[in-house]
Amino acid sequence: MKEMHIFFGVERLYLSSHGRKTLSFVGQSNISRPGNVRVEAGWLFKGGDKGSELDASCERSESANEDILMFFFQLDLATRVQYALNVEQYDIAQQLRNKLTEVESEVIKLQENRRGSASKSEVQDMAISLLRLRADLQNAIQSENYNLAAELRDEISKLEAESLAVSVKAQAYENVQYAFRLGQKVKHKIFGYRAVICGMDPVCFESKSWMETANIEKLARGPDQPFYQVLVDVHEDPNLLVAYVPEENLLAPDQQDMDRFDHPYISFLFYGADAAGDLIPIKPLREKYNQPRHELPHDPQNEEDGKDV
Repeated sequence: MKEMHIFFGVERLYLSSHGRKTLSFVGQSNISRPGNVRVEAGWLFKGGDKGSELDASCERSESANEDILMFFFQLDLATRVQYALNVEQYDIAQQLRNKLTEVESEVIKLQENRRGSASKSEVQDMAISLLRLRADLQNAIQSENYNLAAELRDEISKLEAESLAVSVKAQAYENVQYAFRLGQKVKHKIFGYRAVICGMDPVCFESKSWMETANIEKLARGPDQPFYQVLVDVHEDPNLLVAYVPEENLLAPDQQDMDRFDHPYISFLFYGADAAGDLIPIKPLREKYNQPRHELPHDPQNEEDGKDV
């Protein structure tokens, strides 16, 4: 497996994987030849460990942070492609396009790994496998091969149970209703910190070990509820930064939150704040989660409060 390192003009912001290739954007662009890559994103800022006690750090998410940074890398590469075209550097633009294609492919893989079996394609694949197994079972019965028939029955029962679980998860993904929206300022019900929604999943897509650490099984709604990627105000918890929080642990503020909110990722995920103090997500972020633009206009005489604009 080859390696690709991507360094941007931001101190300690990097993208790395295990291997040998390097792509640098500090100063002159140094574009390596395309290759197969497996990407890992590192934290921009690292804080000290808080220990093993259950506190806000239990919801800290490496995979959510990786997802956000990969999104940023896509945006940055797309911008650099456009700039190279504008200044007629077509060879560089083509090389940047190739790298952008690699990153986009890796993003799809990461999303599939996070979402597991929640895709329609896997439901369809299981349905096809069941049809084949049932046909094999019928042939085994007709040929009086009862040992094989018994094995096929067990395999069919197991696959049917898996298919049901996958179908439920896929249905949840299609029909989920989110209580919060992108850019909305929220407060953690238990830990009390202020945060901003920057991503959302229909169910928990974290690993089993993460769910055990975060005590997800003790939640009233368990893992099968919407989970949100949230940016945590650095003034309230500088070591947390990105958390993955179940819907039942979040609260919308009773009043408009006009207080200052600081986070190193804000500038590339949001345009700015609306009249209610919530942040306005950039168009690519809204498209990523298929969410409409929602903002309270600064001139309420021209727009009704709370309507999409």
